[in-house]
Amino acid sequence: MSRTGKRYKEAFAKYDHSQTYDLDEAMKLVLEMATAKFDETIELHARLGVDSRHADQQVRGSVVLPHGTGKSVRTLVFAKGEKAEEAKAAGADYVGAEDMVEKIQKENWFDFEVVIATPDMMGVVGRLGRVLGPKGLMPNPKSGTVTNDVTNAVNDAKAGKIEYRLDKQNIIHCSIGKASFGAEKLQENFDALLEAIIRSKPAAAKGRYIRSCTIASTMGPGVRVSTAGR
Repeated sequence: MSRTGKRYKEAFAKYDHSQTYDLDEAMKLVLEMATAKFDETIELHARLGVDSRHADQQVRGSVVLPHGTGKSVRTLVFAKGEKAEEAKAAGADYVGAEDMVEKIQKENWFDFEVVIATPDMMGVVGRLGRVLGPKGLMPNPKSGTVTNDVTNAVNDAKAGKIEYRLDKQNIIHCSIGKASFGAEKLQENFDALLEAIIRSKPAAAKGRYIRSCTIASTMGPGVRVSTAGR
C-alpha cells in the first residue's frame, strides 16, 4: 500500500503537523496510527545541525537498545582460527574469510544484516568495500564491528545493537522497535538512541545540534517530538 493511500491520509488528518509534541503524546499518536495488518516498525528521524560533507562533522556510532529492535539479526563474522571458533560459539550465523568474500562477489549473496571482522581480516574485507559500503554494512571500529572481542560483538548485534550515521541530508534514520512493544519500551529505546546521538556530537558542530526529531511508523506519517532540554 502506498504511504499516500487512504489509511495514511486518514492518519495524517488526526493531528496538527505544525505542532511539536512531548515524547509521551507523540508516541501515543504514532501508535494510534500504526493500524496496518502487520507489526509496524517505529522509526526515529533526527535532523542534525552539522554538515556531513566535512570529516570533522561526521556523526556515527552504535548503541544497544534496551528492548532490542524486534528483528532477528543475522551476523556474518570475518575471522580465522581461534576467533572463528569463538564467533561460532557466540552464535554467529556465518563465519569465514576469503570464502565469504568469494561468495559475496560471485553469488551477490547478502543474507545478513551485520558484518563483524577481526582487525587482521580488514585487508580481506576491504575487497568488498564497494558493495558493503553503500549498504551500510562495512565493519567499522567506531561502531564496534572491527574488534577482537567477537563474542561481545555478536552478542550485542543479537541483543539489538543498532548503528546510526548521517545521510547526505544530515539526517539519522533508525528503527527503535515494533509497534507491539508498546509506548513505554519504545520510549526507552528512543531515549537510549537520542542520548547516544547527543554523546556523538562533533566538537566542530556549532549552534543547535538537534534541529528536529520525528517519529513515525512504517505506514504512518511523522510526528515531531520536542527535544527541549536535551
